[in-house]
Amino acid sequence: MFGRIGRFAVLRPWTTIAAWVLAAVALAMLSPQLKPISDQAEFLPSHYESVRVAELEKRAFPQHEQPAAIAVFQRKDGERLNDADRADVAKVAAGLQDRKISLVKKVETSPQAVSPNGKIALASVVATVKDPYNPELTEAVKELRTEARTLLAGTDLKMGLTGAAATALDSQESSGDTDAMIMSATLLLIIVLLLVIFRSPLIAIMPVLVIAVAFVVATGLISTAAELGGLQADSSISAILIVVLFGVGTDYILFLLFRYREQLREATAPKEAMIRAVGLVGETIASAAGAVIVAFLALLLSSMGMLRTMGPSLAISVAVALAAGLTLVPAVFSLLGTKAFWPSKAWKKPARNAVAGRVGRAAAKRPAVVALLSGGVLAVLAVGAFGFRAEFDGNTSLPKNLESVQAMKDLQKGFSAGQADPTTVYLRSDDGSALDGSELDTFRSVLAGAKGVGQVSPAVMGADGSVAQYSLVLTSPPAGERAISLVGGELRDTAHKAAPQGTTALVGGTTALLADIKTAVEHDYKLVFPVAGLAIMIILGLLLRSLVAPLYLMLSVGLGFGATLGATVWLFQNVRGENGLLFTLPVIVYLFVVAIGTDYNILMVARLREEVRAGKSPREAVARAVAQSAPTIGSAAVILAGTFGVLMLASNTMLQQMGFAVAFGILLTAFVMAILLVPTLTGLLGTKAWWPGHQGDAQPQSGDAADHAEDRALV
Repeated sequence: MFGRIGRFAVLRPWTTIAAWVLAAVALAMLSPQLKPISDQAEFLPSHYESVRVAELEKRAFPQHEQPAAIAVFQRKDGERLNDADRADVAKVAAGLQDRKISLVKKVETSPQAVSPNGKIALASVVATVKDPYNPELTEAVKELRTEARTLLAGTDLKMGLTGAAATALDSQESSGDTDAMIMSATLLLIIVLLLVIFRSPLIAIMPVLVIAVAFVVATGLISTAAELGGLQADSSISAILIVVLFGVGTDYILFLLFRYREQLREATAPKEAMIRAVGLVGETIASAAGAVIVAFLALLLSSMGMLRTMGPSLAISVAVALAAGLTLVPAVFSLLGTKAFWPSKAWKKPARNAVAGRVGRAAAKRPAVVALLSGGVLAVLAVGAFGFRAEFDGNTSLPKNLESVQAMKDLQKGFSAGQADPTTVYLRSDDGSALDGSELDTFRSVLAGAKGVGQVSPAVMGADGSVAQYSLVLTSPPAGERAISLVGGELRDTAHKAAPQGTTALVGGTTALLADIKTAVEHDYKLVFPVAGLAIMIILGLLLRSLVAPLYLMLSVGLGFGATLGATVWLFQNVRGENGLLFTLPVIVYLFVVAIGTDYNILMVARLREEVRAGKSPREAVARAVAQSAPTIGSAAVILAGTFGVLMLASNTMLQQMGFAVAFGILLTAFVMAILLVPTLTGLLGTKAWWPGHQGDAQPQSGDAADHAEDRALV
């Protein structure tokens, strides 16, 4: 099948190229734009309590106003606010209100909005829209800051804006043109590395142009699928799509070009060499892409809408990269012929894989020692994974010098940490009757006495009297681990038990939402991981026609996952002192490292199988397979790790964590697992590795027969 695909693309190159270009142009012009979403509640199933609270609030308190931003006032010298200062706070708030800034409904303060220590005063900025990422609202925040500087002139005060909308603005401005930066750095890295590997400017540039076309097609397909399927993409998906498509796509092109060069070295005509290359490596590329695709599609089982949206998007990108690698790349290089390698003449010379050859001989000579050492390195690194702490507060990833971050720290100098984002508790009558006033007071007293609660507001009644709302200020930061554990556990239990007979208590707000997200992620760990692993094992079993090899391959990749997460924990938590790591990081590392690690294992094990079937002993097969496959695997891994490593250039520490974890995991997978651990384990198992498939069909071959077997190698 793959030979036929290659033959069509090579013999009809202009038809193939025209089809891709037309598809890219049509999708670029006709496909809708991706629509980012910021409301995390929409990412959870409706049975979670925080989601039910949001629905209840819409029905019972449609007029409820949550501040979009909070103005934090303090004296420049840090002393207590005097009467004149308090008057200036009221004057500045009134002045901002009088400016009639778009989407700003009101700016209000009160004498009660001064901290108990008298050093901090607050003013609430209420907007006419709820989405903090609304472009007009972020512009309004920017205008508020500008106007405030004018109004503060001549006073002893300074002011900072924090809260959801202010944080959204600072996040956007601090990241700058992150996507453009990542795209530029990724392209530069790929071009430089390809130039070093092949010493040809055409080969360095052409894959980038090919992948650029594939990128346009992939993003068009993703946005179309999102529109037709009613999906929404998370705001971070674009940066991830760039590195996935360019990284994985370059890998597949490398697999093909290395095989193409092998065929040319055997004096095969250029067009026939490309047809053979597609036929020989097509199954490996398709299996590798299939492993990545099923790993991403396993995210459809996630409870988190963010991950459910990410999975199909990434799967579509990989599928497009696969299609481009098997059709567009052969078509382009069939037109270029051997000129693609100019000015290098390496395609005319026998391969000199000196370093890879020495590694292969060492692995073949002492397989047990190499397996023990490589496995030991992974095991030691994996110990760090036990110290993993999940971080749910996205604001901690922002630079500390941002106004919203600094203003929040200032706010906490005078108020409880939860003042800026209170937790809400609703008491609802089960039969729709009016709630009893004395029972409401009793319920409030119970909430006020709960652990971790600083203060509780009096009950605010809904229009029909059947629902009451309480606002709770927690003593710990609302997005911190302590608050999340409290709200998701003891506080909810207390509220549920204290609800009077005939009523139901529900706990909501940001902290409750994060507690539900934590529960959803823990559910995903138990479901998505095994399903993705099982699907990949099935693909490996079908490719290798073996039940044994997929088992130890997946065990080795699992060890690589632990080592990757452990190294990330040590770097970011222990060395850099971060509170924790991105809460979705284990899922992302598992999917990327397991799936992509399986790509390299497929390349290596397929070559091992071919060498055994060609009549070589297990140790000879190890030496030969490592010598021939290590350059391909190493080159692909360096490029792919580099594209993910580009994420470390972002100012957002969450992207930095993701970039390091995936890049480091890919390098571990390639150089420790695929090149050392897997071939030595295969050599130690011998023919048993291929049970029940090809363990008995190895026949000594020589001369033309051996050469023919070499041509059939998958790698």
